[in-house]
Amino acid sequence: MLRYVRSYQLEGREIKIRLDYVGKKIKQLRLRRKKTQQEVADECHISKSLLSKIENGQTNSAIATLAKISDSLGVKLSLLLEDESEHDLVLLRKEERQSKVGDEHMGYSFELLANRSPYTGVEPTIIHVTPKHMITRTEGYTHGHDEFIYILEGSIKLAYNGEEHNMKTGDTAYFNGTKPHLFVPVDNKGAKVLTLFIETE
Repeated sequence: MLRYVRSYQLEGREIKIRLDYVGKKIKQLRLRRKKTQQEVADECHISKSLLSKIENGQTNSAIATLAKISDSLGVKLSLLLEDESEHDLVLLRKEERQSKVGDEHMGYSFELLANRSPYTGVEPTIIHVTPKHMITRTEGYTHGHDEFIYILEGSIKLAYNGEEHNMKTGDTAYFNGTKPHLFVPVDNKGAKVLTLFIETE
């Protein structure tokens, strides 16, 4: 028998919360963030035993408590409350995804290739490297992920941490995104780079 708490209003909609499913999502997200129960409990000003009961679907939590937990885990409250199962397959048709976003004059634009699960730590994209005559950016980018790249079309110079590496179609690289890096075009044809942003923490 499924156990629900009372109905709540979320973004103008009435929802029912399934305790076991919410608890499972909280635990998965906590482990993904590499946080202990005690760390999350301390950040939320609740006891570790209460958090344990929430994760195991054994208690009827106040919405305010769930809001604190979502803040601690860095996700929206709606992610915890939506009663939807995670799918093994998430199919995104070419015509359904946004073709390009970003600013070409800053060095690139990109396509998001998947509506990824919040429980995974991989973000697949295609980076469209700006043709050489259009680019205005020379400063490297940094972010908190590792990055894997595969050159699909064209050639680039990978500027990484003060050094430049020539790369052509079929070449790959894996690097720490916290260090300055930039895809530098070598001609006016531009390039296309399959890129995986990978969470490591």
